[in-house]
Amino acid sequence: MKPIFHLRHLVYLVFCTALFSCTSPKEILYFQDIDQFNAQKIEAEYEPVIMNDDKLQIIISGPDKSVVTPYNFTLSDNITGGYAAQSVVPYLVDSDGCIDMPGLGRLKVAGMRRVDLVDFITSMLKEKGLVKDPVVSVSFLNYRITVLGEVRNPGTYVMPSERTTVLQALGMAGDLLITAQREEIILIRDIDGRQSHIKIDLKKSDLLNSPYFYMHQNDVLYVPQSTTRIAQGTAAFSIWSTVLSSITTIIAVISLILK
Repeated sequence: MKPIFHLRHLVYLVFCTALFSCTSPKEILYFQDIDQFNAQKIEAEYEPVIMNDDKLQIIISGPDKSVVTPYNFTLSDNITGGYAAQSVVPYLVDSDGCIDMPGLGRLKVAGMRRVDLVDFITSMLKEKGLVKDPVVSVSFLNYRITVLGEVRNPGTYVMPSERTTVLQALGMAGDLLITAQREEIILIRDIDGRQSHIKIDLKKSDLLNSPYFYMHQNDVLYVPQSTTRIAQGTAAFSIWSTVLSSITTIIAVISLILK
């Protein structure tokens, strides 16, 4: 009976190997023309610009704390051991692309980069004599991207850095599934108030110099299914299921005969 036991395991091994061999490396490898790729200086800005509905954390500090306090709205999050944990209330960019700051009034910030806003607020505080030697910090509180479709862990992710690439975003989502369409990944991005749809081909190395290589806040990556690979996998599964069923029947008959 032992030889039959080993034969049965061998059949399953062949079956599994056949299933995974249906897809050739050429169909799933990234950057297949990397040997011909000539690295160039990436001209596209990776730092995102401020848009309507963004939430900005703006902290202003200086030698005199009483002077900067009005700029840094805070709320008590909780009380632990008698101490209240303070969090800075974010500035919400309204539908006109503006924020309202004490002493500075209504500021048009949409379209600026983070560093541009830092320089702008710093110069205004100095010119108006509101804060001596001001130090301004600006950060995004809603720097999120969404990855959907044929990835292992689809969902919305908070980006740890503004310098986040398409590859890093896919890595956070667990990488592509074997059924993913690698040639026509769709990047959905808000450009100048209009939703744009850009197709990305992960098999080509020109993505590395593309203006869409770096993610912006609220970007959405959609990875569609590859209908070809799904069809191949379904056909292979059907064929090998029939073969496995036949072999299993033969083994069962032999087992009965040898009893």
